[in-house]
Amino acid sequence: MTIDQAGARLRPGVAPGPVITHASTADIRFPTSRFLDGSDAMNPDPDYSAAYVILSAGGLEGHGLAFTLGRGTDLVVAAIDALLPQVIGRSLDGIENDLAGFWRSLVGDSQYRWLGPEKGIIHLATAAIVNAVWDMLARRAGKPMWRYLADMPPEQIVSAIDFRHIADALPPSLALDLLKRNLADKPARIARLEAEGHAAYTTSAGWLGYDDEKIRHLASAAIADGWSAIKMKVGGNLADDIRRCGVLRDVLGPDRLLMIDANQVWDVDQAIDWVKALSDYDPYWIEEPVSPDDILGHGRIRQAVSPIRVATGEHCHNRVMFKQFLQAGAIDVVQIDACRLGGVNEVLSVLLLAAAFDKPVCPHAGGVGLCEYVQHLSFFDAAAVASSTEGRMIEHAGHLHEHFIDPIRIRGGRYLAPEQPGYSVEMKAASRAEYSFPGGDAWKA
Repeated sequence: MTIDQAGARLRPGVAPGPVITHASTADIRFPTSRFLDGSDAMNPDPDYSAAYVILSAGGLEGHGLAFTLGRGTDLVVAAIDALLPQVIGRSLDGIENDLAGFWRSLVGDSQYRWLGPEKGIIHLATAAIVNAVWDMLARRAGKPMWRYLADMPPEQIVSAIDFRHIADALPPSLALDLLKRNLADKPARIARLEAEGHAAYTTSAGWLGYDDEKIRHLASAAIADGWSAIKMKVGGNLADDIRRCGVLRDVLGPDRLLMIDANQVWDVDQAIDWVKALSDYDPYWIEEPVSPDDILGHGRIRQAVSPIRVATGEHCHNRVMFKQFLQAGAIDVVQIDACRLGGVNEVLSVLLLAAAFDKPVCPHAGGVGLCEYVQHLSFFDAAAVASSTEGRMIEHAGHLHEHFIDPIRIRGGRYLAPEQPGYSVEMKAASRAEYSFPGGDAWKA
């Protein structure tokens, strides 16, 4: 769908400057289910997909997407289309001068919010639009997103956050203090990140649908490329998981990290028993063992399987859920998602919540465009928020990066710092055309 300004008026009180005058959306799907790439216990046959939006303002473009798994992408696109009239006609200067107000205007619409609030399809749509706006702002500044954020004064970062419903755990004053504590050494942090990159782990060797031979081959190749941490999908069958973890641990040896991920498939008691059965393979963490909404269940599991860490967040709806996970002591690792949360603004709040509770952030990635997105968030976290980079890793999956103008760069099992202006999720026009659903060539065969 394409939307033009068509007589839209500049909102009262908005500063002059480039105005968002045009938007287009697309349903883009990749047939990854044909090869079982991305397969896990909850999602055995995903088609990695994107609800995609392009915003235009004064010769600038902003690209954003929300990651999906195939069916239902059209619903997210429809939600984006429904929200776009609230963005058309806005000044970029006005948005930049009131980032929190802009975000709240999208999530706080008095009628659309009934469809969430701040959950589900409407929140995914919000993320795609918000991220496209931030992409445009970073491009205008001539900076990669992580540097655009890292170069902001702490006061400006805090002013971008909606503290409603989280101020009891993260008041603005604490957020400001957390950002100011790293000001003195921020230039050295940035220089180190640009020189050394950021630690990562890969999931590419551990999809549930892969057989043992493929796991062994891919894990061996990953180690040869410099990877020291690999995640395996579990939760389909316990005997299979025991065997597969044995294969992966044999390849990894005793000193490299093995993480396991159940993708929400278990009940609480089942999760405890299953993880204990896999404990001989020394998993570093268990990810999403139960429903992503079950805060108390995560807490019980954490107590029962310690010292194995509990990680969650890729399907966590919003900052309020993260606040409660942290307040309840229910998780050890915070796994933000760049578009499950409502875009950059809300991600900033969760990064600071994690810092307030001294928990490492290890973003969820893989999918289509998620690695490109979250690298910026982790580099910013390491530059300006985290007290330490210990235990912080960015997820990696080696799929579909060739479709992006500015794809991730990996060296020796580490992400290299993005250098091009923007948020790195602009997809090549040829790829958008080929994989558009249902009319693209990839879907005509």
